Amino acid sequence: MRVGILGGAFNPPHIGHLVCAQEAYAQLELDTVVFMPMGVAPHREIEHDPGPELRLRMTDHAISTDARFALSRHEVDRTEPSYTADTLRTLRERSPGDELVLILGGDQAASLPSWREPEEVLRLANVAVAARTNWSRERVETELAALAGGDAVVFFDMPRIEISSSLVRERARAGKPIRYLVPDEVASFIGAKALYGAPTPSPAP
Repeated sequence: MRVGILGGAFNPPHIGHLVCAQEAYAQLELDTVVFMPMGVAPHREIEHDPGPELRLRMTDHAISTDARFALSRHEVDRTEPSYTADTLRTLRERSPGDELVLILGGDQAASLPSWREPEEVLRLANVAVAARTNWSRERVETELAALAGGDAVVFFDMPRIEISSSLVRERARAGKPIRYLVPDEVASFIGAKALYGAPTPSPAP
């Protein structure tokens, strides 16, 4: 199988994540895209983190009706920081016949040289980058030029979507609607759990 891996905090997952996964699935001819919420972030604290289990549940709500997508709790179940190279090694050991495609945004791809074992990441998986206006193909290629395997990175197109998880959190905290920025099931979950400082829903009359 040709398996796409889309990692991240998903705090919360929004339609930009889904569009990225869909475009990667279609343009890269993947058999599935696996969403992999991180557990313990290796380089930073996850801002306003409701906890890995709740982020996992939101991601499940976001993708559960789309047969093209799957969910992995591999990194959520780890007690130590989730380094991509370690995750890819485990996935290769579990399913040696699968072809792994690591899906990254342009900003993530450009920062790859600062990751732990970046050349091992490039060896274990094909890296596919969503090309965007602020992170052009040429800029990413320049950042990766010094890495062994950096010239094998491929690019796919993605519509420009000005939505971020931080925007969704800010709107939830301010009591503003987040519907259509996130899947309906995610919006309902955030409201029901009063996540990110969202107002507690009023009881049914």
